[in-house]
Amino acid sequence: MRFLLIIPTVFILVTTVFVLMRATGDPITAALGGRLTPDQLAERIHAAGYDRPVVVQYWEYLTGIFRGDFGTTLSDNRPVTEILTEYGAATLELTAYAVVVALVVGIPLGMLAASFRDRWPDAVLRVGAILAYATPVFFAGLLLKLVFSVGLGWFPVAGRVSTSGEIEMAKADADSGFMLVDAFATGDPEVVGDVLRHAALPSIALGLLTAGVFLRLVRTNMIGTLGTEYIDAARSRGVRETRLVRAHAWRPALIPIITVVGMQVAMLLVGAVLTETTFEWRGLGFQLSEYLQARDFVAVQGIVVLMAVVVAVTNFLVDVIAALVDPRVRY
Repeated sequence: MRFLLIIPTVFILVTTVFVLMRATGDPITAALGGRLTPDQLAERIHAAGYDRPVVVQYWEYLTGIFRGDFGTTLSDNRPVTEILTEYGAATLELTAYAVVVALVVGIPLGMLAASFRDRWPDAVLRVGAILAYATPVFFAGLLLKLVFSVGLGWFPVAGRVSTSGEIEMAKADADSGFMLVDAFATGDPEVVGDVLRHAALPSIALGLLTAGVFLRLVRTNMIGTLGTEYIDAARSRGVRETRLVRAHAWRPALIPIITVVGMQVAMLLVGAVLTETTFEWRGLGFQLSEYLQARDFVAVQGIVVLMAVVVAVTNFLVDVIAALVDPRVRY
């Protein structure tokens, strides 16, 4: 039943994006107005079908999506599906890295904050969580680049892999779109390390955005769990507080995180636009910013629709996992 909700959700999102894009006028005029003569512009608009009724355009757009056809970009005349397949893996890879960073940082620090409730470590961690969540991702990225790339020289400034790494991948005929997978395909540890060094700062910049949410969520739920009767019973048997936290209290506290992950994916995808632009990480976010500057609404529409579908499907999968982990959850 929950799965069926994906269909109306995606339909509403697709319709909203279509209406918002058309509210600014036809894409041809928005992208090429001022660079073509009125006659040339009218010819292009007619050839693309943007002078037809909006209802007709909407129906053709929907049927095109069902066929897997998102149209052709106006600025570089490429199929939008080609853009999605070429750059989608990069954004997915960056999002996966960021989720790992958020979990590795947020969960242990949330447990630590709960263990030192209302003491100075708890206060410091809570302030840090607020700063991590409130700091704009592009500012965090620029700060990380300034310190660790420009200042210390530990990590590359931008990109997904060095030129030598690209050459090694080309020799190994590795072209999955996922740099880490392609790096392992070369069998060269230096290439793998090169890819991970390029991914470190973008992943941290984007992951800290969600790590702050996870820290506060784990802390709150851990405090609630530590106050339950079965924890009090364990205390009465002489079980140490550290063992209570590590062996008994942390698992129930993680269940709410599973349900929140779906919502955080949407935030990470939005943050990926700024992160990819800051670090020149050529994924869908980077391409989206480029097409926005070019006023290429056809490309923007296709990328936004794909992201919306990813968020809807991810939320469904998260709900399924939450139901499997916690028998009390039913959909």
